[in-house]
Amino acid sequence: MNYHGYHIGNRLRLTITKHPTAISLIILGSIITLLLLALPAHAGGTGGLQRYFSDAAAKVRATEDPAEKREILNQTFQTMSAALDMAQKSELISKNDGIGIARFRAALQEKQDELAGRNGYTRVPDEQLNAFSEYVVQDTEQADQTITISLIALLLVIILVVLLVH
Repeated sequence: MNYHGYHIGNRLRLTITKHPTAISLIILGSIITLLLLALPAHAGGTGGLQRYFSDAAAKVRATEDPAEKREILNQTFQTMSAALDMAQKSELISKNDGIGIARFRAALQEKQDELAGRNGYTRVPDEQLNAFSEYVVQDTEQADQTITISLIALLLVIILVVLLVH
């Protein structure tokens, strides 16, 4: 006799039903899990973004070659921009979160333009790349107070950055 979830010989047979109730329970369980995981993250929520830029700044300081420093910063900006784009397109993001993400992305684009000397910005001189990377970290910390997005949106951005980096 075949029972769902029981061993059949040396194989485990598991059947997933496609009932609306089962799908609803899976979605509800996922939401509850996300909220439970979000509570500890709330204490340092934006810390994930700050840590991402702090790690990049540490790599910049540890590198002597200005071209490598620029590449590290440029890659950092591109990865964050890609994560913000993906998060903004997500159905989990509210209209207000979308506005906050767009503001953060615009500020990030200005820094990228300044690094490269585009759109009316003077290119950051080679000898100031360390200071520029520290400025980006400090500006990210201050952005916490001026750009508001929900914890869910913030966690989504952090998860996307982690996925894009690895």
